[in-house]
Amino acid sequence: MLYNLCMKIIITTLFGLESPTRDDLLAINYKKEQITVQDGVVILDVDDSNWALDIARVNMWVRRGERVFFEVGEFECTDFDCFFESCRKLPWGDFIPKDYAFVVNGFSRKSILFGVPSLQSLSKKAIARSVLSSRGMPEGTTLYEDSSKGTVKIQFGIVSDVCRMMIDTTGEGLHKRGYRPLTHMAPIRETLASGMVSLAHYEPFKSEALCDPFCGSGTIVIEAALMALGIAPGKLRAFSYEELPYIGTAMQRKALAEALANEDTSPMDDCFFYGSDIDPDAINNARINAEAAGVSDFVRFKVSDAYYMTPEYLFDYTDFDRQLIITNPPYGGRLMTPEEADDLYCLIADNYLTQNGLCRKGVRLSVITPDSAFEDATGTRADKRVKLYNGNIMCHLFNFYKLDRNA
Repeated sequence: MLYNLCMKIIITTLFGLESPTRDDLLAINYKKEQITVQDGVVILDVDDSNWALDIARVNMWVRRGERVFFEVGEFECTDFDCFFESCRKLPWGDFIPKDYAFVVNGFSRKSILFGVPSLQSLSKKAIARSVLSSRGMPEGTTLYEDSSKGTVKIQFGIVSDVCRMMIDTTGEGLHKRGYRPLTHMAPIRETLASGMVSLAHYEPFKSEALCDPFCGSGTIVIEAALMALGIAPGKLRAFSYEELPYIGTAMQRKALAEALANEDTSPMDDCFFYGSDIDPDAINNARINAEAAGVSDFVRFKVSDAYYMTPEYLFDYTDFDRQLIITNPPYGGRLMTPEEADDLYCLIADNYLTQNGLCRKGVRLSVITPDSAFEDATGTRADKRVKLYNGNIMCHLFNFYKLDRNA
């Protein structure tokens, strides 16, 4: 099938979550031919005739991406004059409504032009000149901006001397789902938690329960339940595109109506999603967050020391023969000393792995820690490692799934 590909939607991601973000788009019926995956970016080509609704749908449904932009233009630039003129020639008058304020942020990587503050100032002038020209106003006129009417957030990204000029349609990052007003210390991002569940290859409503023995405010468990129930991650929040008249609230209402029609929250006999934590306050927060997310009837949280959460205990607790143990335990420099973190990693390994690093009967293990900390502390080698970033901290998700048949 051929597409009239006239608009590029840009989804930025944490490094390591590009493929899961592509899967988010495939799940809402975009075709693989429309999607390009790059480092930290997923690009969706859409038909220009319906792109405003596509913006709303992508913001509503992308679970693992961080922010959604649309591209105003792309050009090569190796000097400031080229940057200014190329930026000025773009159709900014189509995308900055009359009297709206606009701000410019950006970055430059592996490029000749690298002075970001200078590039911000230069692009601001170029955009203002472009808008004045589109409105038939003299070049030297001061462009009136009233932030009370609205603000357009513009971002440039220069990579290998190619600049992409974009407009932000998300506002607060996509990890701000709207269900987590209460958090435990150092909570994991919702986008990363959702990515972990997918990268662990969890299949809900089969023969395996999902358990987090260090659940904190419950993010991993809640995200797994949202995914399983088909609840859109953007259901509870607003987006900055709603203030742009060429997209607007009508597109948000359409995307939300589609999302609500997709949900399946009918009662179930079994519970598949479990969390525990030694801190009663954390468990209280997790329950409140689950209620806000609309999944409280489908998850279970309890106060418990991780020491006791053995495969045998989990079998009695969940009534499932198989468990996926997936967790983001506290680590050194965040909530405890490196030595305390190592002891915690060894506890996890003792509970769920045999001495030769294979899984005990009835469990799989997925644990995220900074760099190679889990393998270094426990002397084990994961069956599969995925490099991810938790904020600016490089981490690995260690997946153990091979069963020790002699255990």
